Amino acid sequence: MTEPPLVEFRNATIWRGATCVFENLNLTIAQGECVALLGPNGSGKSTLLKTLYRELYPVVADNAWVKVLGRERWNVWELRAHIGMVSHELQANYRAATTALDVVLSGFRSSIGVHGILADASSPEQRQRAAEVLATLGAADLAERPLATLSTGQQRRCLLGRALVHQPDTLILDEPTAGLDFSASFDYLRTLQELAERGTSIVVATHHLGEIPPQVTRVIILKHGQVAADGAKSEVLRADLLSDVYETDIALAEQGDYWIAFPAQARNSKT
Repeated sequence: MTEPPLVEFRNATIWRGATCVFENLNLTIAQGECVALLGPNGSGKSTLLKTLYRELYPVVADNAWVKVLGRERWNVWELRAHIGMVSHELQANYRAATTALDVVLSGFRSSIGVHGILADASSPEQRQRAAEVLATLGAADLAERPLATLSTGQQRRCLLGRALVHQPDTLILDEPTAGLDFSASFDYLRTLQELAERGTSIVVATHHLGEIPPQVTRVIILKHGQVAADGAKSEVLRADLLSDVYETDIALAEQGDYWIAFPAQARNSKT
């Protein structure tokens, strides 16, 4: 039996507040794929991820739908066991006093922290699992520390732990290294690469080509709520295409398994 896609957008119109971000969007991402989403600010990257994660919904219309794992309707708590999410926006919603362990524990409830009755509802097995995830991420010593005492990179690692408590098949990342310095970014990217190597599917939205894990084989470029390009990484990451999408002159360089974008005039000035 053929597996249903991770997500299928069919003639989907999606609003975010008073803004229509997508109109009649058609796009499919298969289970098991590692995909990167690129595009300027406002192109629809975060909206697409929020719709996949069921924080946003399409307009109800004939012959139009968004199906996640083959279904239009989900118990969101059940879906969270299949798909984990990490974003800067989510990180900003946590209280400064929330401990690292409670951030990870909140993944079991898809809540922002485990304050009040949620703290009492956490089982010993869940607390043990949360501690194990922190240890796996090299953050066991952070368990009882409040977020306010952690670096941005350490906080992001806690959010990653939150997404991993259910051992999801797919991890969604919205600008995962935003606000991180080089050391924290590289450390975080190594962790993502290890997860991908172990079989976790990754869908990452980013502005930075350097934070696309080598395991990503497909790149989707969005512009003004439309798919501007979609294909193999080697075919889509082209200077002429990116220059057109971002409306600025871009040069590209490939360094090992990673790509770098920089101003085209910087290359021209050396020739």
